[in-house]
Amino acid sequence: MIEELAGHGYRLSPGTLYPLLHGLEAKGLLRSRKRLQDGRIRRVYTATGPGRKVLAAARERVRELFGELFEEEQQRNASGSR
Repeated sequence: MIEELAGHGYRLSPGTLYPLLHGLEAKGLLRSRKRLQDGRIRRVYTATGPGRKVLAAARERVRELFGELFEEEQQRNASGSR
């Protein structure tokens, strides 16, 4: 996950990410299980039903925010082109 986020320009350390994951699990938004991968035991997280609902609500808020940002940009571009 840290590598995936780094590919998008985010730099998180395990000391930042894992407490977030553990907190989300404690709130019942994530569930984890241990899995053997490449000879190492890894913890794999999945969203719970409530976690998926929270994610859907967060996505909607982000869509609204980006819609407002791009709407303002389009209005500036439209008024500047007149």
